[in-house]
Amino acid sequence: MKISSDDKKAISLILICLGFLSFVIGIAAHLKAGFQSRAEITTTGFVAAAIFAGLGILVFLFSFTKKQS
Repeated sequence: MKISSDDKKAISLILICLGFLSFVIGIAAHLKAGFQSRAEITTTGFVAAAIFAGLGILVFLFSFTKKQS
Protein backbone atom coordinates (compact mmCIF):
# COMPACT_ATOMS: atom_id res chain seq x y z
CA MET A 1 0.00 0.00 0.00
CA LYS A 2 1.46 3.31 -1.08
CA ILE A 3 0.83 6.48 0.89
CA SER A 4 0.81 9.67 -1.12
CA SER A 5 2.72 12.79 -0.17
CA ASP A 6 -0.49 14.62 0.76
CA ASP A 7 -1.48 11.79 3.10
CA LYS A 8 1.92 11.93 4.78
CA LYS A 9 1.54 15.67 5.31
CA ALA A 10 -1.91 15.15 6.81
CA ILE A 11 -0.59 12.45 9.15
CA SER A 12 2.26 14.72 10.22
CA LEU A 13 -0.20 17.52 10.97
CA ILE A 14 -2.29 15.16 13.10
CA LEU A 15 0.81 14.02 15.01
CA ILE A 16 1.91 17.61 15.64
CA CYS A 17 -1.59 18.47 16.91
CA LEU A 18 -1.46 15.42 19.21
CA GLY A 19 1.88 16.67 20.49
CA PHE A 20 0.41 20.09 21.17
CA LEU A 21 -2.57 18.57 23.02
CA SER A 22 -0.23 16.40 25.13
CA PHE A 23 1.80 19.51 25.95
CA VAL A 24 -1.36 21.32 27.06
CA ILE A 25 -2.30 18.34 29.26
CA GLY A 26 1.18 18.48 30.81
CA ILE A 27 0.86 22.21 31.49
CA ALA A 28 -2.61 21.78 32.98
CA ALA A 29 -1.36 19.03 35.29
CA HIS A 30 1.57 21.23 36.31
CA LEU A 31 -0.72 24.14 37.17
CA LYS A 32 -3.18 22.03 39.16
CA ALA A 33 -1.85 22.45 42.71
CA GLY A 34 -4.08 20.06 44.68
CA PHE A 35 -3.72 17.01 42.44
CA GLN A 36 -1.67 14.13 43.89
CA SER A 37 -0.26 12.60 40.67
CA ARG A 38 0.55 15.86 38.93
CA ALA A 39 4.29 15.18 38.57
CA GLU A 40 3.70 11.90 36.75
CA ILE A 41 1.05 13.37 34.48
CA THR A 42 3.19 16.44 33.77
CA THR A 43 6.18 14.32 32.83
CA THR A 44 4.09 11.95 30.75
CA GLY A 45 2.41 14.85 28.95
CA PHE A 46 5.72 16.51 28.09
CA VAL A 47 7.35 13.25 26.96
CA ALA A 48 4.33 12.33 24.83
CA ALA A 49 4.35 15.84 23.34
CA ALA A 50 8.00 15.51 22.38
CA ILE A 51 7.47 12.07 20.84
CA PHE A 52 4.37 13.04 18.84
CA ALA A 53 5.87 16.32 17.63
CA GLY A 54 9.12 14.59 16.68
CA LEU A 55 7.27 11.91 14.74
CA GLY A 56 5.15 14.55 13.06
CA ILE A 57 8.17 16.52 11.93
CA LEU A 58 9.91 13.35 10.76
CA VAL A 59 6.90 12.24 8.69
CA PHE A 60 6.57 15.77 7.30
CA LEU A 61 10.20 15.77 6.17
CA PHE A 62 9.83 12.34 4.58
CA SER A 63 6.77 13.52 2.67
CA PHE A 64 9.05 15.66 0.51
CA THR A 65 11.25 12.78 -0.64
CA LYS A 66 10.34 11.51 -4.07
CA LYS A 67 10.85 7.99 -5.26
CA GLN A 68 13.22 7.94 -8.21
CA SER A 69 12.68 5.25 -10.81
